[in-house]
Amino acid sequence: QVQLVESGGGEVQVGGSLTLSCVASGTYIETMGWYRQAPEKERELVATMRDGGPTKYSDSVKGRFTISRNNAQNTVTLQMDDLKSEDTGVYICNAVRVNLKAYWGQGTQVTVSA
Repeated sequence: QVQLVESGGGEVQVGGSLTLSCVASGTYIETMGWYRQAPEKERELVATMRDGGPTKYSDSVKGRFTISRNNAQNTVTLQMDDLKSEDTGVYICNAVRVNLKAYWGQGTQVTVSA
C-alpha cells in the first residue's frame, strides 16, 4: 500500500510563489506528479515526472511551474512561480507504480488572491 503525504500550499498574492511537496511511502514509484481541481471544474494534470523519463506540464503552467523528484526519498516537489488567480484550487499528489496502479493524496489548498 502506498501512502502519500503532501505539504505546502496556502494563500499567496498574484505573482507570488509557493512550493508543494509530496512524500510517497511503501514502495518504488515510477511516476509522480500533481493534479489540481478548481471549484466546479474537473481534475486536471499540472505536472508529472517519470523516473528516468519525460516530464509533462499543462500548457497553462509551462514556464512558471517546475517539477522535481528525489528518487532516494521518493518525493516530488512542485515549485510554483508567478502564480495567477486561475491557479487556485486543490492540488493533489499522484503516484503511479510500474504496474500502473495509481494512488492519490488528500490534496492541499492553493489560493491565489488579487
